[in-house]
Amino acid sequence: MIPILLNISLTILALAMLACLYRLIQGPTRSDRIAALDTIGINLLAVVAVLSMQQKTEDYFEIVLVIGILTFIGTTALARYIERDTVMEHGGDKLDR
Repeated sequence: MIPILLNISLTILALAMLACLYRLIQGPTRSDRIAALDTIGINLLAVVAVLSMQQKTEDYFEIVLVIGILTFIGTTALARYIERDTVMEHGGDKLDR
């Protein structure tokens, strides 16, 4: 029963990733595209976790952590880009000026 449920969950995650890919390509605004990209990263994380359960191994947990960290950093950088039109500011802090 568990292998069937794992296969069903992989199918649902694949369909969710396809829907997010559509929003990533089509999305009317930049924030829609960033949200879709973040959701694709989270779905990819879930796919790796389900594959780890399916293969009954703990070897993929480091990959899950790396994907999670990269997804967070990427979303934060893109949100900052939308807010300020730059990812890294040149110069010191506001207190230094």
